[in-house]
Amino acid sequence: MSIDLRQCLIFSGYAFALAAMAYSLIGAFATRRRLSPAPDNPEVSPPITVLKPLCGAEPETYECLRSFCEQAYPKYQVVFGVSDPLDPAVAIVHRLQREFPRLDLVLAMERRQHGSNRKVSNLINMMSFARHDYLIVSDSDVKVESNYLTNLIPPLLDAGVGIVTCAYRGVPRSGIWSLLGSMYINEWFMPSVRVAALLGYRSFAFGVTIGIRRDTLAKIGGFHSVSSQLADDYRLGELTRGLGLRTVLSPVQVDTFVAERSAADLIAHELRWRRTIRNLNPYGYGFSFVTFGFPVTVLQLLLARGAVPAATIFAATSLASVFIHLNTRRRGDSGFRLLLVPIRDLLHFGLWMWSFATRRVQWRNDYFHVDRDGAAQHIESRAA
Repeated sequence: MSIDLRQCLIFSGYAFALAAMAYSLIGAFATRRRLSPAPDNPEVSPPITVLKPLCGAEPETYECLRSFCEQAYPKYQVVFGVSDPLDPAVAIVHRLQREFPRLDLVLAMERRQHGSNRKVSNLINMMSFARHDYLIVSDSDVKVESNYLTNLIPPLLDAGVGIVTCAYRGVPRSGIWSLLGSMYINEWFMPSVRVAALLGYRSFAFGVTIGIRRDTLAKIGGFHSVSSQLADDYRLGELTRGLGLRTVLSPVQVDTFVAERSAADLIAHELRWRRTIRNLNPYGYGFSFVTFGFPVTVLQLLLARGAVPAATIFAATSLASVFIHLNTRRRGDSGFRLLLVPIRDLLHFGLWMWSFATRRVQWRNDYFHVDRDGAAQHIESRAA
């Protein structure tokens, strides 16, 4: 390698390593910073319909759905939806209806398919049962506190707000793959959201919670407008911003359970997320490798042959990564997880490179090709 070429690589490497260090330091600050709390007693508490599309049942499904039946909120309805009457989630809903006879709990069962996104098809079928004009959409694997609705609704009372969403925390089941999956959420994805929010970026919406008014939903064409979108949550936010309305990141944080049982499950899930993000924001995703602090700064350390500036950048980035881990860990987490931080970063880097190989993604037992506009075209299904 010529001296000029090597010097050029070292110079470029320092630029990327400094960017990785800066991101990690901002991430450590952003995960430490808390969003402004919602008012404890909002002046207005309009009736709410919570939409819970379901497909199958996991060990935590009952616990998650039950948390929505224990809300300290004056008047709300929960609509559960399945496309198959034999879905095991049906028995859980019936159990909740018996446990909470005074609550307005509705089960919608409808096979009609609208577009390639089955979750959105479910939502379209559920809307005929929704009684109220304030709507909360939430995934089935989400568990919330009893003040969830009370704290979530205030921003939605502002006519200038289109979408209210919230941060979430991955709760792993037993096993290393589930743990690594939760670290993807807790130590990479959500910190990146908090960094973006800190810098004033608001182009996001998450399926764990989307609050929207019925009239706003109607103006963007209802759920039909995202019936073939893989990232239906993101598109809902994008469409409402197209109306000149703001997206608000609520201070509410919810738990979502991470169920990866194997390396294949983890890789398929994360590649779907990554390829979705790549389609939605190709340039931003292309440069997102600077968010993988450990591999980027290690490569520069090797390239610079252990030079003091490179070692300093590596040390600062590693320390910031430790702080991100400590800021996002749950009480009672084992210190062993800290040893997985560099492994998780290397996995990030490897899957980031792999994500450019194709637009094919797996969602449950179905395979899709994701178009440049985010539309998902069904390719095939595999045996369950």
